[in-house]
Amino acid sequence: MTDPTAPLDRLSPMLSPLARGLFAAILLPYFWASAVTKLGEGTLGFLHPSTGAYAQIFPRVFEAAGYDEAQLGMFHWAITVAGTWAEFLLPVLVVLGVATRLSALGMICFIVVQSLTDLVGHGGLDQLETRGAWFDRWPDGVILDQRALWVFLLAVLVIKGGGPLALDRVIFRSADVPRPGDQRPAPAGPRPR
Repeated sequence: MTDPTAPLDRLSPMLSPLARGLFAAILLPYFWASAVTKLGEGTLGFLHPSTGAYAQIFPRVFEAAGYDEAQLGMFHWAITVAGTWAEFLLPVLVVLGVATRLSALGMICFIVVQSLTDLVGHGGLDQLETRGAWFDRWPDGVILDQRALWVFLLAVLVIKGGGPLALDRVIFRSADVPRPGDQRPAPAGPRPR
């Protein structure tokens, strides 16, 4: 007896575009809105993070410094600037499908660091409604519940790539060689006589 769901395997190539579309609809606005709050004043604001950026990324260190940016070192500035840029660039790369696997992996790392900062730096470990818990029948915990779904969505892209509608296909078209796991047949070559 054959598997009655086998025809659904043909929909597998659509998982990546669907994952990227959901990311664009749900998470791109979230990350961009968050990144905008980290920009400093003026044209070079992307090089001079706002006070809120330091408070978001280094909450305990910034509090210990009396909320004075001048008390923080080059390390804190570099991490804050890199985090702000990543929050703008990685989501765009995921949505466009550019270096999709690497971009999605970068987003997963970003979400892990963001979650640890929220749990440890901002005291989310002490707040059950913020932290959430798996297997508790409540799906609305901001950290564990929601971000696990975000990571799963991105893991689909790490595993499957950007899909047929990704810019990766255009960029790497000349290097289109069959890889293990590809479902398309290898190109037919000359047949032996």
